[in-house]
Amino acid sequence: MTSMNILIRNLATMGLKTISPSVLSSTTYAQNQSLVRHFNIAHINRPKPGGAKNYRYSVHYPEDGEYTIKPLKTTKLGGRDPETGRIVVGTRGGGHKQNYRWVDWFRTGPKDGTYLEERVIDIRYDPIRSARLALVGSGDKLRYLIATENMKKGDLIRTSSAIPRIPVRPKEGDAHPVGALPIGTIVNCVEKFPGDGARLIKAAGTSGLITRKVGKQVILQLASKREVILEPECMATVGRVSNVDHGNEHVGSAQRRRWLGRRPASGLWQRKDGYCGRKIKPTLPPKPFVKRKSETPILRLTIPGEGPTRPVIPSTDRVS
Repeated sequence: MTSMNILIRNLATMGLKTISPSVLSSTTYAQNQSLVRHFNIAHINRPKPGGAKNYRYSVHYPEDGEYTIKPLKTTKLGGRDPETGRIVVGTRGGGHKQNYRWVDWFRTGPKDGTYLEERVIDIRYDPIRSARLALVGSGDKLRYLIATENMKKGDLIRTSSAIPRIPVRPKEGDAHPVGALPIGTIVNCVEKFPGDGARLIKAAGTSGLITRKVGKQVILQLASKREVILEPECMATVGRVSNVDHGNEHVGSAQRRRWLGRRPASGLWQRKDGYCGRKIKPTLPPKPFVKRKSETPILRLTIPGEGPTRPVIPSTDRVS
């Protein structure tokens, strides 16, 4: 049995529409390949870049799951999906060996009006992230946080989850709900949903702006000038992310790009002269710009005694 007949039998078992072998034999080789790709379930479910998935490395967390500030070992993925092993991002791979620093993305404090106070012990370099890390401590607990632009060793930062009636006075490094901050505050490390951890504005030199409040919801402008609507309980850190000049740093050589884990773009697929050549797609049908004819409504009447009496409502059905 040929591979094409096996494909047809598999499609029939899955309840999909099958194609007769005579039709397949009369088509060209390129059309056959397009049919195989269309009905290949693994090709349809192939992962794509984004979706909050990391294709650079996998972190070996402690087995007990307890938080630690010790550097954690990593395994490089080289742009591959950790489950299927397929190459998703072709421009990632290689690079210098790096250890992972476990950043605590949850800055939650008391809701009774008090605050959690922590002291900045040190500002450290992170080989994996573009921003600097702040090692903070409170009592006998230490953790890593994303450092802000003007944060320095010895500062005291506060965290509170309370939303007072009057907006608080923002101070750089402090964390408050976005509903407790006044309009015009610059923030970073913002949560998408309350209690979900920081998801937005974590890269070096980026910041967001609280533009306005509509009812109980807060409108936040991201670094890309896009606005998002957040719940007032979402936590955010006041200030701008550290290492502001990261975007102006000059790489200097192609070899250094390989140290950073970035593969060269030469040899990859290109639209014009790639390994598949130029993609030729069928032209789209012409878009009509014709005014529609006026339609005469049809009046549907009911005879009394044969059914419930209904009001006369003009129908939108067209006259045949």
